Amino acid sequence: MSEHYYTSRPQVQSDEREIQAELRGHHFRFITDRGVFSKKGIDFGTRLLIETVELKDEKTLLDFGCGYGSIGIVFAKLYPNLLVTLLDINERAIYLARKNAERNHVTNRVQFVVSDGLIEIKDQTFDTILLNPPIRIGKSAVYSLFEQAREHLNPNGSFWIVIRKQQGASTAKQKLTQLFDQVEVVRQKKGYWVIRAFY
Repeated sequence: MSEHYYTSRPQVQSDEREIQAELRGHHFRFITDRGVFSKKGIDFGTRLLIETVELKDEKTLLDFGCGYGSIGIVFAKLYPNLLVTLLDINERAIYLARKNAERNHVTNRVQFVVSDGLIEIKDQTFDTILLNPPIRIGKSAVYSLFEQAREHLNPNGSFWIVIRKQQGASTAKQKLTQLFDQVEVVRQKKGYWVIRAFY
């Protein structure tokens, strides 16, 4: 069985590559590597989340489980007044996210955090939190990430996830209704749900 990307220090040998993507009308270049999620290109769920989320006056955004940084970097590019935090348990992912923020000219508005969950930023809160959950870690662990996101969301903030129907989108939505006042399925496409939860 191949090593899982949800680990602090991937042992698989590095093999960096560049991918390119057109997202929200902009061209992006990302360095990816073995031991991080979706190393061959932007996966469908991530792309759908990027295409669906719209911000207004939000000032802070957390890309929770950022991988090599694609989600947070896109929003930093789209919204010049936004401060973005890229956070992941995976040290290699954060190393790549730093390189990718630089490649896409958004480093001045991005902070990088290696953390198992949100423990390393326990005093920070955000207007928007985006998560493409690491389903393989199991339902209870994923739901713990939902609970942590709730604790780090500002009043009037929004928590967005993307999840496949066959990987538990319906039960994930039920869990979110236990944590938040309002939960809505904003978009469904090819078996993926984009869900927004807020107070």
